[in-house]
Amino acid sequence: MSDTVLSDRPADASTAVGTQRRVLQRVVLPTSRDTDVLPLYVDPDRPQLDVNTNGMTAKQRGRIPPAMPNAETQPDPHAVTGRRGYRVEPNDRVSFGTYFNAFPASYWRRWTVVDDVRLEVTVTGAGSRVTVYRSMPDGRAQRVQDQQTTGEGAQSFVFDLSLATFADGGWYWFDLIAGDQGLHLDEASWTAEVPADRVEPGTVTIGITTMNRPAFCADLLRQIGEDDDVRGVLDEVVLAEQGTDKVADHAGYAAAAAALGDRLRIIEQGNLGGSGGYARAQLETLEAGRSTYMMCMDDDVVCEPESIVRAVTFGDLCRRPTIVGGHMFSLYAKSRLHSFGEVVQRYRFWWQSPQSVHTDWDFGERNLRSSRWLHRRVDVDFNGWFMCLIPTRVLREIGLSLPLFIKWDDSEYGLRAQQAGFPTVTLPGAAVWHVPWSDKNDAVDWQAYFHQRNRFIAALLHSPYERGGRMVVESFNHQVKHLFGLEYSTAELRHRALEDVLAGPDQLHDSLGTTLPELRDMRQQYADARTSPDPEAFPEERRAKPPKRGQDPTQAKGRVGFYVSALTSAVRQVRAKRPLSDTYPEARLAAMDARWWIVSQFDSVVVSMPDGGSAAWRHRDPEEFRDLLRRTVDIHQRLHREWPRLAQQYRDQLAEITSPERWATTFHGGAGDR
Repeated sequence: MSDTVLSDRPADASTAVGTQRRVLQRVVLPTSRDTDVLPLYVDPDRPQLDVNTNGMTAKQRGRIPPAMPNAETQPDPHAVTGRRGYRVEPNDRVSFGTYFNAFPASYWRRWTVVDDVRLEVTVTGAGSRVTVYRSMPDGRAQRVQDQQTTGEGAQSFVFDLSLATFADGGWYWFDLIAGDQGLHLDEASWTAEVPADRVEPGTVTIGITTMNRPAFCADLLRQIGEDDDVRGVLDEVVLAEQGTDKVADHAGYAAAAAALGDRLRIIEQGNLGGSGGYARAQLETLEAGRSTYMMCMDDDVVCEPESIVRAVTFGDLCRRPTIVGGHMFSLYAKSRLHSFGEVVQRYRFWWQSPQSVHTDWDFGERNLRSSRWLHRRVDVDFNGWFMCLIPTRVLREIGLSLPLFIKWDDSEYGLRAQQAGFPTVTLPGAAVWHVPWSDKNDAVDWQAYFHQRNRFIAALLHSPYERGGRMVVESFNHQVKHLFGLEYSTAELRHRALEDVLAGPDQLHDSLGTTLPELRDMRQQYADARTSPDPEAFPEERRAKPPKRGQDPTQAKGRVGFYVSALTSAVRQVRAKRPLSDTYPEARLAAMDARWWIVSQFDSVVVSMPDGGSAAWRHRDPEEFRDLLRRTVDIHQRLHREWPRLAQQYRDQLAEITSPERWATTFHGGAGDR
């Protein structure tokens, strides 16, 4: 199907083509009966609203005592009777005002042609009631309508609801109140009258990049293939296989392949990173010429399949071509929402959550109806490519991913699309479970190179501030912190990143498949990069003299102590090392304690890695410090001086670098297919 359904016609164009009813969102339930995820679908609790933090800064919100968790009442996993059915015990009450089953009215009102929505609920149970609620942007709930069953058989109720007053936020949802004999939800859905030429759903090609995660990937493919509703909108899954431990060799692959059949295509290519894998799927989607959308999806996620259908439906009904993204829940704490939306702070040019968002929110403790901030609509600059639906029209008009290997490809693309008039919406009710960013620390390993290089490239392309605002100063400060923290390998990688930024955009494609091996070889020359999982790999701590006055350098300090530590750390860098520090570590630090102002108090220290599986022995090297500091000063001065020229150069070549033709050359010219 072509993507003409995404034309820029005004919302009232439906008067010319007529209207038909279309399902926007169905109530779904987890058939696994997983108690960790069930609070995202159904909620028996009725806690009070928390404190109104709208208008507060993040610092002000931090001073508010945490809200009391929800009551101990939890949804019953045995009440789930199927993908769409739920049993309510006699005289009990449950709410579907939850992340996956409430209707995010303000998002539909702001971005789509939908003006009114109809809730259709079918239940079985005499003397029972269905009550519909709405919320205001500040989280206050209002009772809208209710209806009561009049017999014992199945009965269907219809509630016609306007979206007119949802400009700034708010949701719709319904509660079920069972009578003396109990109640069963048979099914429920949210529908709307839409222009007749938007009733037929668009179709999607899902692009997955995989690298040595065969078990995860095989499970994901099976999840996608076994869902009938997803199959109704799915053209193909394009799997860019870039690893040596292949999905096709895994025991779970047979079930995945059987579920998807001829809709699964595996393309083996060299390791071109996430951007190279997603760009391959984007290119294949364009060349096939049949899908309305291409969806980027990580290989190590657990997907709620209904999210794919909802993203396609929302995209079909947007007023203009729109990138539609999903949220990320933690794979390890499944009721915990890692982020509710992402923006780029332009002056620092760094990604972050919007001001009103609370990060790492646990729906198992505070549900949607009791959390005021969740009811205000959140507008974003981009969506992570762990789940992100991109209209093929957008791909044709602004190009494919930048060849960045990993990091900043998704955020740069969102900014590029935004500048071209294509917004991004992170849609509540569409999500995956993924390893959260907070459980990683990829800013100090080999990925530090890509964080640094790609952030600067994105800023050169899109920063509205002269010389990137605070970019150069902040980069210099971080570089010095890494030096004080004895992370010489990280400092060297970041320096190499800036050298490659200054080299210009010509080498981005050519270096796509070769940079990573070079970085790993470079990094292993430094002691702080050589890790060991063996607890006995390093000598026991020993010092020629005890700490002055018995003070423990690893203990937290107040503000004055922090500045004193920073000053003494600077002085220490030019002094001779203490005796024994080359032979014995002076201390051992947990990863959470390895802050630069603490590490800098030592001449050598063993530091655990963030994943808890290994440790490294860092050594202070005055000569290395002086060399890296000198080069750090030089390269940042050069960046500041040459910023205008570089920005123009990158912007002039952006269209060519991201064009399907240039990517095709990369894929078929030796760096791609194998």
